[in-house]
Amino acid sequence: MPVTIQEIADRAGVSRGTVDRALNGRRGISPETEAKIKEIARRMGYRTNRAGRALALAARGEKIGVLVQAADTPFMKEVIEGVRDAASEYEQYGIAVDLQQIGNVDAKKAVSILDQFAERGCGGIALVPADDALLREKLNQLTGEKQIDIVTFNSDVEGVKRLCFVGQDSIQSGRTAAGLMAEILPERAVCLVLSGHPSNLSNEYRALGFQRELGGLRGDIRILPVQYDYDSDRKAEEITAAILRDTVELSGIYLAAAGAEGVCRALEKSGAVDRVKVISNDITPANMQALRERRLDFLIGQDAHAQGYEPVRVLFEKLLDGKVPEQENMYTEILIKTRYNV
Repeated sequence: MPVTIQEIADRAGVSRGTVDRALNGRRGISPETEAKIKEIARRMGYRTNRAGRALALAARGEKIGVLVQAADTPFMKEVIEGVRDAASEYEQYGIAVDLQQIGNVDAKKAVSILDQFAERGCGGIALVPADDALLREKLNQLTGEKQIDIVTFNSDVEGVKRLCFVGQDSIQSGRTAAGLMAEILPERAVCLVLSGHPSNLSNEYRALGFQRELGGLRGDIRILPVQYDYDSDRKAEEITAAILRDTVELSGIYLAAAGAEGVCRALEKSGAVDRVKVISNDITPANMQALRERRLDFLIGQDAHAQGYEPVRVLFEKLLDGKVPEQENMYTEILIKTRYNV
C-alpha cells in the first residue's frame, strides 16, 4: 500500500501539516526539520502525486518571476527565448511565469522589480543580477524574511544565499580565449581587453581569466588596462578607434561582452582588419556573419537558450517537488567557433 503523509508524520513525530509543508516546499518550517522529514519519506518509499500538487499550486496562484537585465543585447534576446520556451512548457501546470526586462544594467530598477515580484506572490525568482550592495541586500531579504527561492543566471552575485547559478564558468571562458589569442599574436604584441559593465561579474571574471592566462602563456605581450563599452557598439567603436590612434603595436582585441560590431567598424575605418586579431564572446547571428567575413577570428559561445530555460525549470521543480539542485553552479558548455564551423 502507498505510504501516507500521516504515517510519515507519526514516524517523524510531527504534525501532518508539517509533513505537508516539508514535502511541498512551503514556508514556515526549519531547514533541519524539512531535511529530516524528506529523508524519512525517502526511506519509507513515499511517492508524491505530481498532478495533484500541480493543481494545488495552480489554485494558490503560484508564480515564478524572471528578471533579465541587459535585455537589449543580441545574446540576451536568445536567453529570453529560452525563458519563454520554459514558460510555455510549465504554465500548462498552472504556474505563471512573470518575465520582466531591463534594457541595460540598472540595480535600482532591478530592486524595484524584485519588490513587485514579492508583492505578486512569486515563490521563486530567477534573475540576471549586478554586483551591487543594494541588490545583494534585497536578495538576502527575499531569501531570508520572505523565504523566496532565488536562481541567478548568466551572471552571478556574491554574498547571496541562492539555490544555484546557471551560466558559463566565466574564468574558464576567459582562459579559453587567452589560449587562442596566445597562438595567433606576433611577438611583443599589444592586446586590448574590452568588457561590458563593471557590475557584471560574468564580464569581470572573463576579463580576469583572460588577463591571467595570457600573461602566463605569453610574457612578451603587453595587455592594456580593461576598457568598458557598456554593451554599446558605439562606445566599443570609440574606444577601439582611440586605442588604434595611440598604440601602433595593437595586434589583438578580446571582447568579454557585447560590442563586436563597433570594434569591427573601427578596424575597417582604420584599415587594421588584417593586422588586429579579434576574439569575442557570444554566438549571435551578427557575430557569426562577422566570423564568416573574417572580421572576427574566434567566437566563444555559452548556450544562451539553456541560460534562459534552466532557471525556470529549477524553480518549477523546487516549487512542485521541493527538489533542490544537486550542484550550486550549473555551468553551460564553453563553445569555440571559427569561420570553418559556423
